[in-house]
Amino acid sequence: MMRKSNPFRTGTTGNFRLFLIMMLVVSLGAGFSSCTSQKKAAKKKAAQELAEKKAKAKSDLLAIINDDGRMTLEEKEFKLAAVKRMGIDDNEINDLIGQAEEILARERAALERKKEEERLQREKEAKERELREGGQYRQINNSLDAIAGAGDVASANMKIREALAAFANEDVPVLILISREGEIRDYDRPTTIRKYLEFIKDQKKSPNKVLNAVFDSNGKIKELELIKK
Repeated sequence: MMRKSNPFRTGTTGNFRLFLIMMLVVSLGAGFSSCTSQKKAAKKKAAQELAEKKAKAKSDLLAIINDDGRMTLEEKEFKLAAVKRMGIDDNEINDLIGQAEEILARERAALERKKEEERLQREKEAKERELREGGQYRQINNSLDAIAGAGDVASANMKIREALAAFANEDVPVLILISREGEIRDYDRPTTIRKYLEFIKDQKKSPNKVLNAVFDSNGKIKELELIKK
């Protein structure tokens, strides 16, 4: 006995296959669309983050360049280093970095010069203080006594040359204090260190001692004040 085929079964199977194919296409299309959307979103986010980094970098660099003294040099150097670590490849940012580097280099050099000047000033003050306390004043006084007590002219002249090495030049003024009363001081007629040394050489005695000495930036005496022993 022959079985009759059902015409509707074949049609149903075909329709079902067509439905599956359509669903697959839709699914693939949706997946592709979703992937594209995600890429666009990621790209947009990256662009936004880059824009924010550029804005932050530009703001910090301009703060360094236009600073009016509110920030310390260390703070500005820290900001500049932070901007460099961002690694932004942008012509405007690179130009601002160059400007900031030049400014900080000048400020660093000025600071180093100031520190050196302060160091020299401290050394000068320490030397003057030591002299006031009798340390090196003793050396000057000894030089004066040695000139006055030299056995002959040649020896005295040699000691004069040695003594002059401590002075800025031969015309350094020498003030000899005669009397003082409070803030009022009375001095003998001013002379120069060369003339004074020649005087004690000729007199063969050194009647005065150092009261005070003023030094120049090279540590040489530029003014000498004496008082009677």
